[in-house]
Amino acid sequence: MKPMKTSQLRTVTVTRYITPLREGGSLPALAEANDGFKYVLKFRGAGHGVKALIAELLGGEIARVLGLRVPELVFAHLDEAFGRTEGDEEIQDLLQFSKGLNLAMHFLSGALTYDAAVNDCDELLASKIVWLDAYITNVDRTFRNTNMLLWHKELWLIDHGASFYFHHSWSNYEQHAKSSFTFIKDHVLLPKATKLQEVNQSFKMLLTDEVLQNIVNLLPVDWLSWEGTEQTPEEIRKIYLRFLTLRRDNSANFIKQAQDARETLI
Repeated sequence: MKPMKTSQLRTVTVTRYITPLREGGSLPALAEANDGFKYVLKFRGAGHGVKALIAELLGGEIARVLGLRVPELVFAHLDEAFGRTEGDEEIQDLLQFSKGLNLAMHFLSGALTYDAAVNDCDELLASKIVWLDAYITNVDRTFRNTNMLLWHKELWLIDHGASFYFHHSWSNYEQHAKSSFTFIKDHVLLPKATKLQEVNQSFKMLLTDEVLQNIVNLLPVDWLSWEGTEQTPEEIRKIYLRFLTLRRDNSANFIKQAQDARETLI
């Protein structure tokens, strides 16, 4: 397998706020941009702020490099005047706190939510998705909330903002990188993930140091200027890269955890 090329994300300007998507805890929204397309917009002023956007970008672009289907991610610019006429005070505040660069994913019109009780997924694809989520420590791909869509009869992955949860405490990142991933026991596709060892070998070859560096380099500087830390954006960027390379090199730990958890289900 050859790694999929990582390219720079496009930047669009949000021109119209259409409707909030209230099933998301951080009030994402359906919006239209100056390129004429509709997007699911994630706001820097919501919930966990830029860290959720960082997780969304890193998780989505890693999935893309691994050959998994993810809607196109774009940087979405909100200018200062945007949202001033919004009638909902909560949404108006959210828009005002989110001026500048946000993140959006292409809206898959007509897509259906993946339901494990109804929809099928082959063992190789299931193993790839389980491996990805164990690698990026994504706690949010469960039976309750699969964060997968069926679009044109193909499976698409969305919502990686709950990944990389170590960065909310920002301590012992090396220990987190080398750890197993206990939450994998709740993964919706774990029962079907029979090919984890096979996937592990091919994915580790795809995620070279250069590929991971290119992905981390996509992070905007102003997403890496955090209050409460003396670390520079470049130092923070290096920690993300170090986490990703360490976790790749210690993948045996989270693979074993996933295999052990799967055995309890069958």
